Amino acid sequence: MHRITRIALAGCTVLLVAGCAKKEPAQDTTAAMAPEPAPAAAPAPAALSLADLAGKWQFSNVPMSGADTSPTNYVITATADTTGWVMEFPSGVKVPLHVRVDGDSLVTVAGPFASQRRKSTKVKTESTLRLQDGKLTGVTTAHYDTKGADSVLQLRGSGSRIP
Repeated sequence: MHRITRIALAGCTVLLVAGCAKKEPAQDTTAAMAPEPAPAAAPAPAALSLADLAGKWQFSNVPMSGADTSPTNYVITATADTTGWVMEFPSGVKVPLHVRVDGDSLVTVAGPFASQRRKSTKVKTESTLRLQDGKLTGVTTAHYDTKGADSVLQLRGSGSRIP
């Protein structure tokens, strides 16, 4: 009978120790298996308003490739609507601009007019500009009335409001 008493006593001791032991909370494994939430979509840029652009802007455009890095400078006179926009060069040449807003971008189209970069050549331009940190910046594509591979030139431009 001693053997049964010892087994019973050992069993009670195991139960007593197990009952007194601290229980740790069960680990939550669902968080590890759950997919991460998708990042919040960036808010769409605010639509551009022609009224916000009304006034005079000093521009400088520089070719994006090639050895020529000389700027083409001009002033744009902007109105609160699509009429009356003009690009004026230091030479005195004034060119009417056709403008439209495309979301957060301003698109200008001009010409044909006498090129200020290539003498005795007519050019048409199209610019796509965005208002960033108070400046209009973007790319202008010039299409020259010539035959050959250099009939198109891309320029990077920036314009600041004239007070």
